[in-house]
Amino acid sequence: MPLSAHTIEGLAERLEACQLDARETHKITDDYPDLTWQEAYAIQAAILARKLARGRKLVGLKAGLTSTAKMKQMGVTSPVFGFMTDDYAVPHGGECPVQGLIHPRVEPEIAFVTKKALKGPGCHIAAVLEATDFVIPGIEVIDSRYRDFKFDLKSVVADNTSAARFVIGGQPTRVDQVDLRTVGIVMEKNGEPVAFGAGAAVLGHPATAIAMLANHLGELGQEIPAGTLILSGGITEAIPVAAGDHISLHVHGMGSTGLRFV
Repeated sequence: MPLSAHTIEGLAERLEACQLDARETHKITDDYPDLTWQEAYAIQAAILARKLARGRKLVGLKAGLTSTAKMKQMGVTSPVFGFMTDDYAVPHGGECPVQGLIHPRVEPEIAFVTKKALKGPGCHIAAVLEATDFVIPGIEVIDSRYRDFKFDLKSVVADNTSAARFVIGGQPTRVDQVDLRTVGIVMEKNGEPVAFGAGAAVLGHPATAIAMLANHLGELGQEIPAGTLILSGGITEAIPVAAGDHISLHVHGMGSTGLRFV
């Protein structure tokens, strides 16, 4: 039986309250095992609507579970998409309090900033690269609201793909100045390397994730506007963090960014 608008709003309220209060909850599919993709994204959209109604601003979009490592780690087989509001942003080199998080983890990403709108269906890598203003190193802090960081794909979509915080920094780079497939990354935790990878870990090319996002939005009659910041997905598995940890990401030819957990 399809979920009513009232039920979708109630589930959005529950998930967002868990985010704001930094407390766990059980999976949406525990209560609604027949949850559809459309309903999962409708819950996510209702969370965004709640934030915007309180004066928050949409500052970016994100793809998640885009690498083989992440899919294997999370036990899923396809990417998911979400949003980022201004309260998720951490300044380059800034502090991220853990008090507002449940079980945070970090993943290294390549962020895209568009100069032209992108819309599906039919969006592809070449279109993404032509529409990209620049790329830049980014670190996403994910923090599923589900108990023990265990979830299924539809439940995580409803939970805005575990989005929590992000930081970008380094050197904005034109896409014709870097091979995004072979560009290497090293993520360090407290000065020690903990993750290595290359852009190709994200669906063969990070721009593939952006094209898939554009095609996903196209099915909803939406587009990626010009000037949009998009995190293309974790290149490696996510690394747990705690108060006192310093995380830095180095991307070859693109500089570095980082943040401290306090």
